Amino acid sequence: MDMDLSGKRALVTGSTGGIGYAIAKALAELGATVAINGRAQDRVGSAIDRLKSETAQQNFIAAPGDVATGDGAHRLVSGLPDVDILVNNTGIFEPKPFFEIPDEDWQRFFETNVMSGVRLSRAYTPGMVTRGWGRVVFIASESALNIPTEMVHYGMTKTAQLAVSRGLAETVSGTGVTVNSVLPGPTLSEGVADFMKAMAPESGEVDLDAMGRAFIKEHRPTSLLGRLATVDEVANMVAYVCSPAASATSGAALRVDGGVLRTIA
Repeated sequence: MDMDLSGKRALVTGSTGGIGYAIAKALAELGATVAINGRAQDRVGSAIDRLKSETAQQNFIAAPGDVATGDGAHRLVSGLPDVDILVNNTGIFEPKPFFEIPDEDWQRFFETNVMSGVRLSRAYTPGMVTRGWGRVVFIASESALNIPTEMVHYGMTKTAQLAVSRGLAETVSGTGVTVNSVLPGPTLSEGVADFMKAMAPESGEVDLDAMGRAFIKEHRPTSLLGRLATVDEVANMVAYVCSPAASATSGAALRVDGGVLRTIA
């Protein structure tokens, strides 16, 4: 199985922590030179230092910028004109009852979760087509198909990502460029861990594994895994779909949801 990404340049947005960091690490371990993105220069630098200490790869690129804005995406592309692999990972989530979500939140979620990937895909994919090889991946969610009532605006953006991913895949069909979306289920990322710690009682140790299992049992009872996924488990799927081994996989919505979704197709 050919998983070698030596000589390939990858950009993973929102990669200073969580799922994005795990994806960047996995791609680097396959030989890619990975551009690390985040809004703050210092966090980008710290993430690169960690990655260098945790992998054999030393060739990382600092690519700071707020890709949730047109100006931020333009500046990032100006400093990094070409990539072979684009992982659109940047995203935000926030539980809020539907009737309390103002227009501004809907717009902010759409700009961050959807338009960031649209802008960067529009900028980078033509170069991949010209070179005859490329990978574009959208990090969506099982919430794209299983809309959570506690954050409908988040679910809406994840459904939109599936549409963009499929449409772009059809646009570049037959070019050697593949476009896919990956749908994680509930995952123990840094953000989720911080959220659970904040919800835990002030006294005593915080057992994240137990809290995760309790969350799954109450809120995602269809899960076959029975626990939160790890960021590395999600990254493994993304690394595969970015590799030469996945050359026949395009236009797909690939689940790493622990079996939460009960539909077959």
